[in-house]
Amino acid sequence: MDRFFSRGRLGVLSIMLAALLALYLVTLYKLQIVEGAAYYESSTNSIVTTKTVTAARGDILDRYGRVLISNRTCSNIILNTDELFEADDPNAVILQLIEIVESCGEEHIDTMPVTMEVPFEYVENMTSLQSYFLQGYLEGKELDPNTSAVELMAYCRERYEISPAYDSRQTRLIAGVRYELNGRFEVATSPYIFAEDVGIETIARLMESGLPGVEVEVSYVREYNTAYAAHILGYVGAMTADELDEYPDYDMNAMVGKDGVEKAFEEYLHGSDGTVRITKTSTGVTTSTVYTKEPEPGNHVYLTIDIGVQEAAEQALASYIAAENAQREIDNAEAEALGNTEDIKQLITGGAAVVIDVDTGEPLAIASYPTYDASRILEDWDELSSDENNPLFNYALNGIYAPGSTFKPVTAIAALEEGVVTTGTTIKDEGVFTKYADEGYAPVCWIYQEGFTHGDQNVTQAIMNSCNYYFYTVGDLLGIDKLNEYTKKFGLSEPTGIELVESTGTLTTDEFKLNLYGEPLYLGDTLQAAIGQGFNQFTPLQLGEYCAMLANGGTRHSASILKSVRNYGYSEQLYEREPEVLSTVETDDWNFAAVQQGMYNVANDPLGTAYMTFWDYPVKVAAKTGTAQMGEGVTNNATFMCYAPYDDPEIAIAIVMNKGSAGSAVAEVACGIMDYYFSFHSSTAELETEMSLLK
Repeated sequence: MDRFFSRGRLGVLSIMLAALLALYLVTLYKLQIVEGAAYYESSTNSIVTTKTVTAARGDILDRYGRVLISNRTCSNIILNTDELFEADDPNAVILQLIEIVESCGEEHIDTMPVTMEVPFEYVENMTSLQSYFLQGYLEGKELDPNTSAVELMAYCRERYEISPAYDSRQTRLIAGVRYELNGRFEVATSPYIFAEDVGIETIARLMESGLPGVEVEVSYVREYNTAYAAHILGYVGAMTADELDEYPDYDMNAMVGKDGVEKAFEEYLHGSDGTVRITKTSTGVTTSTVYTKEPEPGNHVYLTIDIGVQEAAEQALASYIAAENAQREIDNAEAEALGNTEDIKQLITGGAAVVIDVDTGEPLAIASYPTYDASRILEDWDELSSDENNPLFNYALNGIYAPGSTFKPVTAIAALEEGVVTTGTTIKDEGVFTKYADEGYAPVCWIYQEGFTHGDQNVTQAIMNSCNYYFYTVGDLLGIDKLNEYTKKFGLSEPTGIELVESTGTLTTDEFKLNLYGEPLYLGDTLQAAIGQGFNQFTPLQLGEYCAMLANGGTRHSASILKSVRNYGYSEQLYEREPEVLSTVETDDWNFAAVQQGMYNVANDPLGTAYMTFWDYPVKVAAKTGTAQMGEGVTNNATFMCYAPYDDPEIAIAIVMNKGSAGSAVAEVACGIMDYYFSFHSSTAELETEMSLLK
């Protein structure tokens, strides 16, 4: 057998191994003996810091994938305390940093609750977070909880060795930064962000200055891609003390949802911050960057809202109210000149319009007027909160209104299903309902005040003519308990299922009146409830969902505003909404048909109260107008609801106007909404798909 290795080959291999060993020994000698001292010095002088890496917040999109709120990268100024306090005079560095930032028109973050000028005092209206932070600082420094602002400033001067050469404002500015830096170690481990979202000029000036410990890091701020839906979308802001407890895993500097969708879906939108370990030499050169925890961005939230319909609703509300108020001012001036003070109308102060998908109950638009610029809410807060028309208030979800005659279909369906009347039963309108006249209560039909009656009315005619006498009669026969039972089935005075903050309204009950007035219901209260007055008060969203029930034959769906959720890369569907039934009104089809026909006649019969608005509208509409009486000397509220197309309903609309005068007057707002909806959906224009914005 031949040998596998020859003597020559073994010799070559031995020489190679000897060479490698020699190279290893030489390198080892160089590292440990020749350069060992230098490497040792470098390792002992290196600086290792751990920083939080902010995770991007998820986007908010409409039902078709149009981005409503996204993120914009920004530059924040942070202070590296290891480097800052290596400076000969850290306080001078801080003061110079503040001067540079202010000279560039920027502001730095200073939450120390002490006034800037002597005599130092604690600021008025101290926020909960300022109070929490101050308490933690005092406890950490073992100071008396009742330490005054003057005493706190004296402590800061001594502890932080602030030179007496600085004036009172400079002293306070330096103390504010030192308070922020030092206080973080007492109540949290979050780094102090000196200034947020600074401009390129500020960054350039700071880099030129060479100030030690001043660093720039990239973060994110919310960017609004629409001027609409402010009340729905909400906003983000710095955490309060309560939110620190609510979100214990969040960084103290985290921005959290404060209102609207931003708050409702915080768990989806907020990502998980990461951490990175950075090693630098003593000269500031970064030698190593290692992620100890990768940041996980938030998920993208899709709403049921169609931003196009939302825009149309807000524009229709705003243009109608502006035009109507301008005309009222002219009319009121003329009335005053003639001494006709009874003809003076108050101006419309607010309103709401909601648009509902009839088949699913999904809100397509939730519009409230007046509104505001959501991207500037924090800057404009004082002005917005002091506005007498309360633009921050969401009239669509939190405003409660007597429904007026828009409630009469509830009374009609209840009476038909309970056998009080049939679709063929007629009741003669005698003008004055005298059954309880001996007890001092005899309400009249609205038309009787004009010297007429409606004559014999069946349920369809009573809906079209809005005959109070008919509904007094059937409401009295039903009784308040049975009427309230159906009211709740229609979702009026019940939660709608929306994830945003909403009012549930009020219902005409003994309990409610006892709490309000200390007395039980009278018989007259039942009669008033039957025509949508009395103590019945509901939100525009509830009215919209109720109108959708009338259109679809009695199925009430949840008004959840969450359509779906996708991961940050859009590659995975995490949640998909399915229609949820909350209640049903079961009755014979012809009962709903009779009511629906009455609503059709409101919009299409020459005697209908909405005929002048819809007689030539290209899509057939079913509607009901309402006027909620507000008392002597106060202009009535207006309510209106409709659905369309009549033969195959797609959308339901509810509109309410503070001091709108009459429901028939505000019907044109619905036209503005439907003009967009039906022209858009019947056009050949391609609708954006959910992923089209990523191309």
